[in-house]
Amino acid sequence: MAVLHVNPTRMELSRLKKRLTTSRRGHKLLKDKRDDLMKRFLKLARENMELREQVESRMAQVYRGFVIAGASMDDAVLQEALMLPQKRIYADVRRRNITGVSVPDFSFTDDGDKSRDIYPYGFAFTTGELDASIDALYDVLPLLLQLAQTEKTVQLMAEETEKTRRRVNALEYVQIPSLQETIKSITMKLDENERGNLARLMKVKDMMIAKKH
Repeated sequence: MAVLHVNPTRMELSRLKKRLTTSRRGHKLLKDKRDDLMKRFLKLARENMELREQVESRMAQVYRGFVIAGASMDDAVLQEALMLPQKRIYADVRRRNITGVSVPDFSFTDDGDKSRDIYPYGFAFTTGELDASIDALYDVLPLLLQLAQTEKTVQLMAEETEKTRRRVNALEYVQIPSLQETIKSITMKLDENERGNLARLMKVKDMMIAKKH
């Protein structure tokens, strides 16, 4: 591991020891955060997979209903029936915090007019399959919004987990070993200087004693 290029002084040694202590504390905190993020990520990933399977199954039923309705109705009549929506849907996007990660929190409401149903057409020239498909699509809308929220949350959690993992590895395999090697090198250098100074002092003492005698 590379030794940092610093002056081998006691002041620098003290500074590096404090930095090493801070790095170890930060490494422990980031490691705990990484483990917590991974646990939450895996749980959300499983929920996302189950939700996606549920949404895909229900959307397949919706598509089949529209195909059957299209086969039973004139194409122009079907397009005209679905041209103008009967209700408006409003999505509200907020933010919430999960282990330091800001993730979206979706909710939706309609226009609140209970007097109108969800069918944007009359029933004279349409089929029951089209009505059932509109009902099913309206029912699956909350799941679609929940799926979008979960998938975005999983994406953000994965990015934060990877970022935290890189920081943990940088501290564990680069910064902390470099600090340890530098502290060891400076300590050895200072000990060597101290031994040299001690040898010189002893030599001076011997010379003074010899001169006295």
